[in-house]
Amino acid sequence: MRLVLIGDGESPHLLKWARALKPHVDLWAVSSRGFLPPFEAVLGPERRLALNTTPGVEGGNAALLASLPRVVAWLYTIRPDWLHAHYLTSHGTLAWLARGFGVSGRLCGSAWGSDILVAPSRGRLTAWLTRRVLKACTLTTSDSMHMAARMRELGAREVMVFPFGLEAMPPEPPRKDDALFFANRGLEPLYAPQRVLELFAGLAGAWPAARLVVANDGSLRGELERRVEALGLAGRVSFTGRLDAAAQAARYAEARWYLSLPTSDSVSVSVLEAMAHGCIPVLSDLPANRELVVHGRNGWICAARELPALEDLRGLLQRREIVAATNREWVANHAMFGTAVERFVARLYAFEGRA
Repeated sequence: MRLVLIGDGESPHLLKWARALKPHVDLWAVSSRGFLPPFEAVLGPERRLALNTTPGVEGGNAALLASLPRVVAWLYTIRPDWLHAHYLTSHGTLAWLARGFGVSGRLCGSAWGSDILVAPSRGRLTAWLTRRVLKACTLTTSDSMHMAARMRELGAREVMVFPFGLEAMPPEPPRKDDALFFANRGLEPLYAPQRVLELFAGLAGAWPAARLVVANDGSLRGELERRVEALGLAGRVSFTGRLDAAAQAARYAEARWYLSLPTSDSVSVSVLEAMAHGCIPVLSDLPANRELVVHGRNGWICAARELPALEDLRGLLQRREIVAATNREWVANHAMFGTAVERFVARLYAFEGRA
């Protein structure tokens, strides 16, 4: 079965999909940007098409759509059975249009979060395109029940739900630092890093040993660094920038607490990684987060604008080893990516009558 991935080849998430799919299908890929170097080990250059555009989640995708004739010509030579689009308002639109110009194969799509939970509210055109793409997909995937429900409201046909999980479980972490907090979401407004800093500052006054490591980067980094100085926390908050997978795993393994407070999200890979490393997650009150965390039992949900004080977290800290084991077990049982992709591929084969 010949399947063409259509997405951002510079995203480690698309690379993970490619690695998981490769053993099961005849795999090809179109990237709106370029391809990460590790793609070389998955797909040879003759199986990849890099469009080298710079699409954004909030628009600026004209160059991507202008690449349609090139994409169509390339896909004509491949004759795919499936076009598998990732992030539906950009790459999904490209795949849908390609089929309209006679490219063979059915369309399936994987929603990534803001393409369903945010983008359709930005304007009538985006909402219309989202609906058209979802209705055109024979099968879609969602990483949370909450987002799947929204996809069905927008016209999706069959939706498979599974977390965008881990390729392998990390080893059980060594002794953790009970006073160490880790955050690694983008330093952009969507991920509310100011609120992460506000939460830590509130704890730091009552907990002299507490420290915060902030990984990743973004447009708010300078503002956040200045705020740390103003709060007198320069020696207790460190900004590392983007980390590679090994360095990030080391941070997860060391930290007792993981902070993620976006204003909109589906099930986050970062939260799953933190849980797999035995961290205690402190999360914003979003439906997808409540699919992972029972408030006060295996993590903390920050309701509305309320942030936890040290006293609120003491119960979780006292049960830290039980919480770590519970979170690791949940990920192992429910969020292993390879197993989920095997089910996805089996469904595609069933549609082809090849089950």
